[in-house]
Amino acid sequence: MKHSIFILIIAACLSTQVKAQEKFGNTLNVGLGVGYFGTGATFNLNYEFDVFRNFTLAPFIGVSTYRDYRYWGDTYSNYHDYYYRETFIPVGVKGTYYFDELLKANDKWDFYAGVSLGVTFRTVHWDNGYTGDRSVSSYSPLYANLHIGSEYHFRPKTGVFLDLSTGFSTIGLAFHL
Repeated sequence: MKHSIFILIIAACLSTQVKAQEKFGNTLNVGLGVGYFGTGATFNLNYEFDVFRNFTLAPFIGVSTYRDYRYWGDTYSNYHDYYYRETFIPVGVKGTYYFDELLKANDKWDFYAGVSLGVTFRTVHWDNGYTGDRSVSSYSPLYANLHIGSEYHFRPKTGVFLDLSTGFSTIGLAFHL
C-alpha cells in the first residue's frame, strides 16, 4: 500500500506542469516620486488585494506638494513676486491588471497597467504680502490617472517598483504580506 501511494504521488508530480497562480494582492506599496507637471515631490501609499486572476484593487492616498511664485499686483498693491505652496491629496482606488502570464515573465518580475479613480483635495497657502485670500482649499469630485509599471522581487516578500502615470509617477518598495 505504501508503494502504491508513493508511486501515485510521483506520477502526479511528473505528469502535471501546472504553475500555481501568482498572487499579487496583500501587498503594501510605498512610493516617492514626482507629481503634477514634474513640479512637486510626491508620496504615495496603497494596499493591493486580489479580486480575480491577475487583477487587484488598491485603496490609495497620495500627497504632492510644491512651492512656486506668481508676479501680481493691482492699483491697491505693488506688483511683485508672491510665493505660495500648493498641495494635492488624491484619495481613491487603483485597479491593476498584471501581464505576467501573457509576457511569460519569471517570478522575479511583475508587469502591469492600471487606472486610479477617486477625489483630490487641494490647498494653496500664499505668503504674508499677498492681499487676497491667503489660504484656499478645494476638492475635485473626479480624480483619474493611468498607470504602467513593473516590480522586481529581490526577495520573496520584498520588491522595488517603478510606476509611471499621468499624475503621480513613483519609485518605491513593495511589501508582500
